Amino acid sequence: MLEVVFDRLVRMMSTSLRNFTSDNVEVSLDNLVSLRFGDYLNSIPLPAMLAVFKAEEWDNFGLLTVDSSLIYSIVDVLLGGRRGTAAMRIEGRPYTTIERNLVERMIHVVLADLSAAFDPLSPVAFRFDRLETNPRFATISRPSNAAIVAKLRIDMEDRGGKLELLLPYATLEPVRELLLQMFMGEKFGRDSIWEIHLMEELWQTEVELEAVLDQQYLPLYSVLNMEVGTRLMFNATPDSKVMMRCGDVPMWGGRMGRKGNHIAICLDEKVKRKRN
Repeated sequence: MLEVVFDRLVRMMSTSLRNFTSDNVEVSLDNLVSLRFGDYLNSIPLPAMLAVFKAEEWDNFGLLTVDSSLIYSIVDVLLGGRRGTAAMRIEGRPYTTIERNLVERMIHVVLADLSAAFDPLSPVAFRFDRLETNPRFATISRPSNAAIVAKLRIDMEDRGGKLELLLPYATLEPVRELLLQMFMGEKFGRDSIWEIHLMEELWQTEVELEAVLDQQYLPLYSVLNMEVGTRLMFNATPDSKVMMRCGDVPMWGGRMGRKGNHIAICLDEKVKRKRN
């Protein structure tokens, strides 16, 4: 179900970022992976901005990573950079207040779309918490905890970059049952044709029944010492009750007799099975 949610997010972000930047924006989902939180933090290419946000209804946190290419592209677009020129990157310096504020505005747009994408599944509000540039200060989970990472690519003609959305498994735990569905609602309508076909086939199904005269438990050495001609004494008489079983399930009790040249059993008791 997460794939459905992120497909909705991609469509909504394409529209909202076009309105935000007044430019032609294309958003695509590269892949959706599961990995440990510590491994993800170590794999973040620096410099980057990491936005920590909180899922209010789920009472837990998530992480949004904006790479340097996207940061400079957004700053260039919002401040009126000309089209057809690649965004200038100045490495080795901290991000300025203007750059942080512009990126924070974009993050608010993305979080609003993420909330709307989850709405059909479970209403949740994602609230921006803080913006960090050092991954150590953006630790929202234990390094060994598992998390889902959605890697998005944002293209603005010849500019753009990557946006990565991380949601720890602990954050998604309140809606885990909903996320296990194959589609929203997951309610099937009745199929009367299939029900009738199944009923007809069940009536024609052959079932093997066993008539158990007696059961004995013997030591393994006694069984291994059996030879041709060995006799086993059953604790049963001609009037003893015989148990009819289907597999390991007792079905009926009855009395053994004869009908013509065949041994027969007269069923006189139905076994009541306990329901778990």
